[in-house]
Amino acid sequence: MTLRDTPPFRADHVGSLLRPARLLDARTRRATGEIDVEELRAVEDDAIRDVVRMQHDVGLRSATDGEFRRTSWHMDFIYQLGGIRSTDEKIQVHFRNADGELDFESAALAVDEPVRLRETIFGDDFTFLADTVQPGVTAKLTIPSPSMVHYRGGRAAIDPEVYPDEEQFWSDLSAAYAEQVRRVAGLGCRYLQLDDTSLAYLNDPEQRRLLTERGDDADHQHLRYIRQINAAIADRPAGLAVTTHMCRGNFRSSWAASGGYDFVAEALFSELAVDGFFLEFDDDRSGGFAPLRFVPPGKMVVLGLVTTKNGRLESKDALKRRIDEASRYVPLEQLCLSPQCGFSSTVEGNVLSYDEEVAKLSLIVETAAEVWGDR
Repeated sequence: MTLRDTPPFRADHVGSLLRPARLLDARTRRATGEIDVEELRAVEDDAIRDVVRMQHDVGLRSATDGEFRRTSWHMDFIYQLGGIRSTDEKIQVHFRNADGELDFESAALAVDEPVRLRETIFGDDFTFLADTVQPGVTAKLTIPSPSMVHYRGGRAAIDPEVYPDEEQFWSDLSAAYAEQVRRVAGLGCRYLQLDDTSLAYLNDPEQRRLLTERGDDADHQHLRYIRQINAAIADRPAGLAVTTHMCRGNFRSSWAASGGYDFVAEALFSELAVDGFFLEFDDDRSGGFAPLRFVPPGKMVVLGLVTTKNGRLESKDALKRRIDEASRYVPLEQLCLSPQCGFSSTVEGNVLSYDEEVAKLSLIVETAAEVWGDR
């Protein structure tokens, strides 16, 4: 089996990691004014050094900062784009888990000026990460995809006086992202991941119904999103690997959508110009592997077979069987292994312990080494 020297790696992970108690405490003390921004950042720095070391110690060849400086995997980025602001209106997202249901409330967004990139978002954060990773480990930056700016509010969130023609909104949004990509590549980024729940949510008939009710073209929304992501990354420099991660919601071990990738698969896998797809496949809610038949040669598929929703450790043999099953649709050399999602997409984190998180990452590395002779 060919060894992989470029991302995604045979053993990889999505990005977010459980926040340590000392970091959560520091965030609380910052919110109450007990410490200042510099003191909080010092705690973040120490926590990131520790979590980068952990990723190296378990044998991963990439490392993130665990998204330790963020409250949310996506909104911390989106609100830093010029022309976009949070509003007093609240968005309710309905989640489910094995024990029942819960709701997540978030501020809505409004596009009330032309969208633009004012500064390199997470630029200082990436530089710190790149300076912290050990030799031979690739620093990975995760940001939300352009789709997430639109999916939260749709056309209703865009001021018609600013954008009477929605095409101009899409053009400006992709241009802002393209500039972000160029700038982080200039900082030395060689592994960028665009996180996108929308392309997975759209497989759920209930989600499409909700979009239709608010006036969006739910049956073709994924085609628009694919075009805009492609526009954002079209001019990425050589040597920058870009992947996308798709899941159906991840908040305190809960999810928001269900369904396999069938609805978007043909267009997604054949047209989206990324180097690899991180896909959620940890339970029956994610559907089967048959949609992978549309993945073209040369594109990598990172199978999210290890759940982050709970601490139960998967069987290595069971993982190998599922990898073998997926290889009926995509050649084994195009497959990799990862958790199905992050461990802490929001600051609250999923319901498992740090030791359980480490055990799952170690299992992924060990399994990959046995399947591919590589990690």
